[in-house]
Amino acid sequence: MGVRSATFGTMRAALCLGMAAAHLGWTASIGSGQPAPTDIEPLDVPARTSISVRSIVPGAGWGTANETEERAALSLSKLFIADYALRHGDGSPADRDLCERMIRKSDDAAADRLAAEYPSAIDDIAREYGLRATHGAGGWEFSTTSTADVADFLAAKIRTEPDSPLLAWMEEPADKAADGTRQDWGTARLPQVLGTKWGWSDVGDPEVASASFGPGFTVAAHTYGTADQQTQDVLNVLWGPIGTLTPPRH
Repeated sequence: MGVRSATFGTMRAALCLGMAAAHLGWTASIGSGQPAPTDIEPLDVPARTSISVRSIVPGAGWGTANETEERAALSLSKLFIADYALRHGDGSPADRDLCERMIRKSDDAAADRLAAEYPSAIDDIAREYGLRATHGAGGWEFSTTSTADVADFLAAKIRTEPDSPLLAWMEEPADKAADGTRQDWGTARLPQVLGTKWGWSDVGDPEVASASFGPGFTVAAHTYGTADQQTQDVLNVLWGPIGTLTPPRH
């Protein structure tokens, strides 16, 4: 797979991300933190949506102005719970099965069981990875994070543990979640994406999230709105600069 080694696909993805940064006028940091060109007018990104893009090269990334905003983690919090259970749990087949169900099918019952077994999992992962907007107090369903935190977390996983089952399960999501929700929107619609995890709210106003990785990059999005609105915002922001090098992904 593309994330397992430095390939032409990785270099191509990095070039795409560089094009995105220049096209959008986003801040880009590569080691020294030099900004991207500012004489290019950024695209209009609705405030309802936060987007973060990271290269697996440490320190390289781009994001919307609100990418560090603390928002509901929704089911993206299951990424943190699964990572904790896989690396710091009891190593049982039962835990591994629950982790797989959480990632591939976004199974809430599986999350409830693992969160009860490892109640500090989200906060422990936040401390380990330096995720400043990620907090798990009050239960996983009330946890918070930011798109910057999620994109940084996934980039760190790819760098340090590219063979993690968590990433493999993201590459093979179920078409429908455990509650029947179709998993097919947002960052998953971008070219070169290999794996995705989705999140959504079952109560109140629509609220959705998605996080994906591809060869050499990670991307996360959160929208105060519907799945279709997130897809529209993500593609409007990223499809132009990234899509110029690759055909649409259906």
